Amino acid sequence: MLRRHRLTLPALLVTGLYGAALTVAVVVALISGDLGPLWWLTVFAAVDEGVAATGQNLLLLVLAGLSWAWGIWQILRGPLTGPPSSQDGDTLWPRVALYGATATTWSLHVTASWIWADAVAVIGSAVMWVVVVLFTRVLGRDRQFTRGAGVLGYGGFTVIGVLDLVGRSVPEAVEMLCGLAGLAWTVLVLRAQGDDDRWGAATVAYGVAALVTPFFLVLAALPFSDEGGAVEALGVFPSVLTMIWLARSAHDLAAPRHRPAAQATSEA
Repeated sequence: MLRRHRLTLPALLVTGLYGAALTVAVVVALISGDLGPLWWLTVFAAVDEGVAATGQNLLLLVLAGLSWAWGIWQILRGPLTGPPSSQDGDTLWPRVALYGATATTWSLHVTASWIWADAVAVIGSAVMWVVVVLFTRVLGRDRQFTRGAGVLGYGGFTVIGVLDLVGRSVPEAVEMLCGLAGLAWTVLVLRAQGDDDRWGAATVAYGVAALVTPFFLVLAALPFSDEGGAVEALGVFPSVLTMIWLARSAHDLAAPRHRPAAQATSEA
């Protein structure tokens, strides 16, 4: 049975429009061999020179497009219908920050080929730092350690990004430390969400998938790494999973706490 969400119709409309555009782009690629429209819709950049409309490349781009369509549906449909829970500042502002992080994660793809992409990356790290500070307020365990790991990770990347913009380099060991701290924050948050009935099992599953998918994609990219391949499309999958996790985390916070376990685990 299809669960009803507050913004089901707008989400279906946008998802349908994207799906229609994706279908047209696939037809254009099949008829003319031009991957340009399909590349723009999935990678958000001009097609790489020398990339041909082979079956392999079409498959990667179509899969990337389908993942974007699923992400649009999951993100835009909003929370479940029904009487909303009371939203104090400790709940409302983390939701706003999570939606902001969802938007900045998407913007990293859109602006990746732009001249000021580095500045967008700094904004994205800063927004995630805000998520760390605010989201910790609604977590039920290991708050201090979780906050510390997140501040070190995303706060560190924000500082590194600013220094990079002004031409100051940072040792690779520092970047690695921040990356490990950000990874630790994600693991701790997912563990806390799994122990809290405010977040459904599907939300946690998307977060786990976003965490582990990059490691599998390193191996999956090897057969597609030849020159002229659409390997860039593989980078879409962890980003979409991350966006879905962030948005669903915000959606679930809008629902009353102590929902029946069956309801929380069956949400898809």
